[in-house]
Amino acid sequence: MKSAYERALEKLERESGPTKKLTDEQRERIAEIDTRYDAEVAQARLKYEQQMTGASGPERQELEEQMRQTLQEIEAKRAQEKDTVWQEAG
Repeated sequence: MKSAYERALEKLERESGPTKKLTDEQRERIAEIDTRYDAEVAQARLKYEQQMTGASGPERQELEEQMRQTLQEIEAKRAQEKDTVWQEAG
């Protein structure tokens, strides 16, 4: 008897095609990518939060917008690098 998980995987493969499986090396690369970008996110947040400490209304809003844009750029780079690894998967 198949589990709900196995039935869900079969349904996903029927709808989306075969699932890709990562090698141990590829999983390790994705973990390294996440670690590196987690550090970049933390650095960016610290930088902007320090700048916002003494900032007033409009200046603070500008810094918040800059931080948001910076974080989006970092996350886009992370996703692009991870997509590259996934594309290598067979």
